[in-house]
Amino acid sequence: MAVHLHVDAEQPIVIRLEGTLTPADPLRLCRELSERLAHRRPGGAGPEVICDASGLVYAGLAAVDAVARLRLAVRREGGVLRLRGAGPELGELLKLFGLGQGPG
Repeated sequence: MAVHLHVDAEQPIVIRLEGTLTPADPLRLCRELSERLAHRRPGGAGPEVICDASGLVYAGLAAVDAVARLRLAVRREGGVLRLRGAGPELGELLKLFGLGQGPG
């Protein structure tokens, strides 16, 4: 499993999910994202974060957990999470858990 968090001075922040996530990955990923977001300029617009799931080999519950936690973390900062490259399996799981492809 590999999770890449790419943060530039400019937005959007891109998180790339690759391989198979473990149950520990969502919490670690959100912690890393929160640390990066803490270094943003105060008073700026909420962050735009793109979660690129195109590299996932297996879309299981850990992937659903990651998307849910990331979405919540970004919303707390007044931003929006956009999911890109989600395969049909992840899309169906997200719908099943009420986390479908709606905005943010």
